[in-house]
Amino acid sequence: MVVTRKTNLGEILDTDPTTAAYFMEIGMHCLGCPSARGENIEQACWVHGVDADELVAKLNAHFGN
Repeated sequence: MVVTRKTNLGEILDTDPTTAAYFMEIGMHCLGCPSARGENIEQACWVHGVDADELVAKLNAHFGN
């Protein structure tokens, strides 16, 4: 899977549930919330005040990209 700023959180978590750890470590503890699963990386990072590009890079490294 290739992750971008526009990739949906639910899609990432459905592809590999272990990625939840990356979201939790930056304060996204609301992953079970229907709203959170519908957000993309950019939206979620904006709400939580974190750098979307850093999260995208970590997730892509996780997926071997």
